[in-house]
Amino acid sequence: MRYLNILSTVVLTVSIISPVFANDFRLTSTDITEGDKLDTEFVFQGFGCDGGNTSPALAWENAPEGTKSFAVTVYDPDAPTGSGWWHWFAFNIPAEVSELQAGASLPDGAVALKNDYGATGFGGACPPPGEVHRYQFTVHALSTALEIDASVSNALAGFMVNANSIASSTITAVYAR
Repeated sequence: MRYLNILSTVVLTVSIISPVFANDFRLTSTDITEGDKLDTEFVFQGFGCDGGNTSPALAWENAPEGTKSFAVTVYDPDAPTGSGWWHWFAFNIPAEVSELQAGASLPDGAVALKNDYGATGFGGACPPPGEVHRYQFTVHALSTALEIDASVSNALAGFMVNANSIASSTITAVYAR
């Protein structure tokens, strides 16, 4: 019984302290702000939307020790698909990279998947008319470079990212038309 009490105390302590360390890892952007509406520059061109289809500038800091690579995703959980909508999924961004400029190409070694529009790379916001959707821009610090390629689905890549994520940070912006 004493062993279980000690184990419970250790588990509780780690679960309380861990978020403190994970919160040091932070995503920022000069282009998007938590809870604010996306500018037209970051809206898709097509599907009834008329935007610039440019990815916003993203920067992150305080990656945890042991970070071997990063993944960047943009996901719309409000899309009326039953499974959300992937606007961007990039992984194997080298550990020494800490930012992506607006509209920038990915660094050497990084892999971009097809978004749910069917194109490789970033695809901007484009919710159905009259709906407000959330766009979750997330960076994950990964404990490894992923051993998958651009042929995998966003779901499989998401599984691999979540299985190897040691910290993440998200900015959620909104858009309606």
